[in-house]
Amino acid sequence: MLGLMQHQPLLISSLIEFAERHHGEGEIVSRRVEGDIHRYTYKELGLRSRKLAQALSAQGLAQGERVATLAWNGYRHLELYYGVSGSGCILHTLNPRLHPEQIAWIINHASDAVMCFDMSFLPIIKAIHTQCPTVKLYVALCDADKLPADSGIPNLVSYEAWMGGRTGVYTWPAFDENLASSMCYTSGTTGNPKAALYSHRSTVLHALAGSLPDALNMSARESVLPVVPMFHVNAWGLPYAAAMTGAKLVFPGPAMDGKSVYELIESEKVSFAAGVPTVWQMLLGHMQANTLRFSTLKRTVIGGSACPPAMITAFNDIYGVEVLHAWGMTEMSPLGTVCTLKNKHLAMSPEEKMKVRLKQGRGIFGVDMKIVNGMGDELPWDGNSAGDLLVKGHWILSEYFQGEGGGLLADGWFPTGDVATIDADGYMQITDRSKDVIKSGGEWISSIDIENIAMAHPAVAMAACIGMKHPKWDERPIVAVLKKPGMEVTREDLLAFYEGKTAKWQIPDDVVFVDAIPLGGTGKMQKSKLRAELADYVLPDLR
Repeated sequence: MLGLMQHQPLLISSLIEFAERHHGEGEIVSRRVEGDIHRYTYKELGLRSRKLAQALSAQGLAQGERVATLAWNGYRHLELYYGVSGSGCILHTLNPRLHPEQIAWIINHASDAVMCFDMSFLPIIKAIHTQCPTVKLYVALCDADKLPADSGIPNLVSYEAWMGGRTGVYTWPAFDENLASSMCYTSGTTGNPKAALYSHRSTVLHALAGSLPDALNMSARESVLPVVPMFHVNAWGLPYAAAMTGAKLVFPGPAMDGKSVYELIESEKVSFAAGVPTVWQMLLGHMQANTLRFSTLKRTVIGGSACPPAMITAFNDIYGVEVLHAWGMTEMSPLGTVCTLKNKHLAMSPEEKMKVRLKQGRGIFGVDMKIVNGMGDELPWDGNSAGDLLVKGHWILSEYFQGEGGGLLADGWFPTGDVATIDADGYMQITDRSKDVIKSGGEWISSIDIENIAMAHPAVAMAACIGMKHPKWDERPIVAVLKKPGMEVTREDLLAFYEGKTAKWQIPDDVVFVDAIPLGGTGKMQKSKLRAELADYVLPDLR
């Protein structure tokens, strides 16, 4: 017997309809590419999103066609989030930090029909447009008078002119909630990038679960700053969760340096911010150098890569900002775990709480996880047994776009490529990527642990641990270190810094000082490139 309840499809358009109706006065603030601050409301966002949908319809785009974006975090990009997906087309956010040739490859692989771009990225479009035969229209996200007359790009229009004259009288179409809504490509650290294709249903459920108190705790009382790019897994779903809850949205545009981010936090009374560790390093560096404090910021969620303990301590102890460690993947929409505390943790000492906060957290509703050994046997949740991390849930990929990568799932579970432990309370901790873990003398060494210790040294800006081949021990760890400007530390000082902080056999064999550590398009360290740069390196005891 079926329940006798109404069935309403879970569509992205329902989020903006709700925000427009119930939080119409809610504010959306954007620092524009032009350098000024733009302000409007959810009501205006709804109207302009419908105008955009009308423009797509007039262009003759059919349901399921792809509309690409090369854009910073801002109100026009937000309109594309809702107008494109709401119309039945698929939003395809491109990472402008990738090499132009790789961007062109992705555009062709996705068969994008329309390309919308911020003027910052006009040079990229000029360089690749002749290589992208599927793109029929280029839309510059600017006013008509900002459009260059001699761009050399055919079928180029300004966003405002393209939408001009539209009435906004448009009814969002109803369709199957399982239809594709947006797509994001992986960073492609191994081979060509692959695309995760999200559905309307998965996106709405992800926003709902991500807004819960034990997740990101979104509400209409918050002023939210997504520093995480809107081209990076849909800004971790925050643009959708904000509309669902009526939270004020503050977008940084292209200015993500420490000074610009701090000024925006203060001027817009931001209470909650989200970003990767590299962004927060710049913010903390600016604040420390200028003896600044926060007046409204209460918490931040940090993901993308493991958050160094020193960063959690600085936010929490110096600035009174709670750090929510989080973990996820492009293939997971991306949210999987958030490290919020339970009642039992509140009475703990600061040292014991820190041990919990360093973990990536517990699964939110909609995500299940387990760890397995090399034979596929499930390992216990004891906080010590480390194994390959597998996940399944409502917003987790079943296969890549166009079936690339073959059959992914193992009995319905997606293999993340991470090695992790899970404790008795369900808190998961990444110990390494499976391809980065170091095996020395038959024992595993976590590169993340080695990096975190180095990062706690006051002279270290960034550290990356990699394994080097050794004839006796199989591999031995070394740590590549980028020093903070104006700071000095010797190899001997840093190796001595490890004493008492980890087992003696886990201490790196060497410290290599570098001018830069290669980062990918999402701010993660690219250890494959670092290994290539150190291809001629020889361990000290083998020289």
